[in-house]
Amino acid sequence: MSSPRLVYDDDCGFCTWCVVVADRYGEFELVGFAELTDDQLARLPDDYERCAHLLTDETVYSCGAAAEQTLAALHPVFAGAFSLLRHVPTYRSVRERLYRWTADRRALWGRFVSRSSA
Repeated sequence: MSSPRLVYDDDCGFCTWCVVVADRYGEFELVGFAELTDDQLARLPDDYERCAHLLTDETVYSCGAAAEQTLAALHPVFAGAFSLLRHVPTYRSVRERLYRWTADRRALWGRFVSRSSA
């Protein structure tokens, strides 16, 4: 099995910082939007530039689900917490709203943490 691929906006300093931190603590292949292969593009949704994605051999996680799966791969505490949260009826919609809220403020977060290249 290959390492999961974290697909991200490589023009965004905050996004790049996030994936570099994830890669430091986990095992991921980092793939910026500009580096996507045709095969990888074919697996992504049409509006793929709207959020980050985690590509595994089996499936594609997008937006909040990608963030959740990435964090869960980093530490068993995260995996356990998400396992419990998935039983909460509103969890998935809250997760996606929180992801969108954060993503819509990338320029703000980039003032605090940013990286120019992975």
